[in-house]
Amino acid sequence: MISTQLPALQVVIPLLAGPTCLLLHHSRLSWGLATSASWVALFISLALLDQVLATGPISYELGGWAAPWGIEYRIDEINAFVLLIISGISAITISFARASIEHEVHNKQVYLVYTGWMLCLSGLLGIAITGDVFNVFVFLEISSLSSYLLISLSRDRRALTAAFRYLVMGTIGATFILIGIALLYMMTGTLNMSDLAARIPSVSDTRTVKIAFAFLTAGIGLKAAMFPMHFWLPNAYAYAPSAISALFAGTATKVAIYLLLRFFFTIFGVEFSFETMKLDRILLPLALAGIFVASTVAIFQTDIKRMLGYSSIAQIGYMVLGVSLVSVTGVTAAILHLFNHALMKTALFVALGCVFFRVGSVTRGDLAGIGYAMPWTMGAFVLGGLSLVGIPLTVGFISKWYLIVAALEQQMWWLAGLVLISSLLALVYVWRVIEIAYFGTPGDRSTEIKEAPATLLIPTWILITANIYFGVDTSLTVGVAERAAQALLGNVS
Repeated sequence: MISTQLPALQVVIPLLAGPTCLLLHHSRLSWGLATSASWVALFISLALLDQVLATGPISYELGGWAAPWGIEYRIDEINAFVLLIISGISAITISFARASIEHEVHNKQVYLVYTGWMLCLSGLLGIAITGDVFNVFVFLEISSLSSYLLISLSRDRRALTAAFRYLVMGTIGATFILIGIALLYMMTGTLNMSDLAARIPSVSDTRTVKIAFAFLTAGIGLKAAMFPMHFWLPNAYAYAPSAISALFAGTATKVAIYLLLRFFFTIFGVEFSFETMKLDRILLPLALAGIFVASTVAIFQTDIKRMLGYSSIAQIGYMVLGVSLVSVTGVTAAILHLFNHALMKTALFVALGCVFFRVGSVTRGDLAGIGYAMPWTMGAFVLGGLSLVGIPLTVGFISKWYLIVAALEQQMWWLAGLVLISSLLALVYVWRVIEIAYFGTPGDRSTEIKEAPATLLIPTWILITANIYFGVDTSLTVGVAERAAQALLGNVS
């Protein structure tokens, strides 16, 4: 039955669609194929999540070779949720992408965007679904190499510098990850995640395992743009084509945070990661520093995409903060924010894509009075911004509520206060955009600016609607996040 092959099809369909887009060498046909593949991947993710919630984890043995000798795809609550995030964001943003990409990329290179898009999607899905740590590295390289291509295809020549910086930093991160994996293999003789989790406790007191832990933490932290290893992210988001910025904002760093969760809680285990290595004592101050430093820097940005880039660094800090609390509620908040931040930040980037389509700029000064010329676009941006701040009835509020509850459970009143204060910084940089858009003096070109076409507005408002819907009905998101956190933490309360 085809239902038994869904784990393999989840990766294979976009992986085959990539080179097929290249062979088609036609922008519209490539977009149609990539869009179809993205939506199929989304439906597969939904089916896998439903199956996991109903019957428990799924183990798929590639080629019929049993783990640990063969490669295993293993799907449980946490990575089923991540698969849904990746495929969902890809499906919606690629539906937005056609007009936007044709506007921002040279005509002869448009088909390359969809080639790279499919390879990036395949790599991200592969990272989330695989139960083999070496395959994590392989899929990481697939997604990374295609990401460098996607950023560089922008008409803005600064994108080449941003892509090169990302390449250098990404290569360093991938090298660290590969070294960590190699050291674990040297000590345990296995690459299967479940097998590693069983064997590491017997060698956890060795220097080699501790060094492997350090390399993996640094490498994955760099890929996640965790403060202070975040320098590649703002330019990559700012100068990539708008649809690519939206895709990356909703998926790439989320997958890296998933890897942190998988390595810290599943492979190394809670006791080793947080009692032996004292990782929470490192993550907590770095998370807070990232939240406040990045939020403060975002306030002074004139390029709105760069502003959202620094905002993403701060939001990653919230996820890391939840992890550092090492409690079911804290990890629930971190997992929940993976989903919620993907919705809110993707919505904001596609709204900016609508602005760029009509204005040709997302510099704050060029947005004066645009709220009246593009009411639907800027209305979407306002609602997405309110979600980012954490206003009630939005997904941003749900994330911060669980984070505050997690802090209060551990009697960390000061931490709950800092989370609330940090929301005010987000309000400041969101308000600066709203102020210029609605109260700024329109320029000479304001009468020429029209609302974005429906092909761009519909995906934008689907995302905005999701920001509101999942801020009101949290049964799916909170339910899955809690189950995933309990599975990761085991008996830890």
